[in-house]
Amino acid sequence: MKLLVSVLDEREAVEALTGGADIVDAKNPREGSLGASPPRVVEAIKKVLDGRVELSVAVGDVPDLPGTVSLAVFGAAQLGVDYVKIGLYGPKTFENAYRLVREACETVRFYKPKVKVVLASYADYSRVGCLSPLRVVDVAYKAEADVVMVDTKIKDGKKSLEYMGLKGVKRFVGKAHNLNLLAAVAGSLTVEDLPKLFEVEADVVGFRRCVCSGGDRVNGHVKRELVAELAKLVKKA
Repeated sequence: MKLLVSVLDEREAVEALTGGADIVDAKNPREGSLGASPPRVVEAIKKVLDGRVELSVAVGDVPDLPGTVSLAVFGAAQLGVDYVKIGLYGPKTFENAYRLVREACETVRFYKPKVKVVLASYADYSRVGCLSPLRVVDVAYKAEADVVMVDTKIKDGKKSLEYMGLKGVKRFVGKAHNLNLLAAVAGSLTVEDLPKLFEVEADVVGFRRCVCSGGDRVNGHVKRELVAELAKLVKKA
């Protein structure tokens, strides 16, 4: 299992790296669950990481606009990251979602074939009106993405595990593995959730809120000691 920590800037990236994160995820929480960071910020994060850990970049909770999204993932992939993460928020049908993700995946494969495409779904899909996580796994498989993730769109402290239940998350991970996809779990998770995440056999676990000062994902800042607490437990597994 790999530990992913989402960071706002290069200073937080240093905290995540020093604390022992396996993947540093560049995103802007002020622009949503999977808000995108400006290219200059991603470049600064990449510079301080210096290839010591993997780098992921979010391109947003995307609209149902395949051309716009393919251009966004093209730009993100050009920054030399390891993962490009798409929040599949806009498309409301399987067909529309597939069309968007296929375009994005083909763009990455053509220009930067070593970059992995992560397709993020939302555990609170029924509240926000998008595709369910299990349906997103189907989209990812058909479009030949590399990783599926479950997160939450509405950041009010309610967890993915609460929305889906342990059995639901386990089913999500198991379906992904059966289709040869990697599976990541995020969404207001805490240290106390780690035993459950070990049980569902997630490949990646993602955190921000609980490693930020004051538990504030937007206005708080990532602290290395909080990351280190998680990293110690993850590496014991």
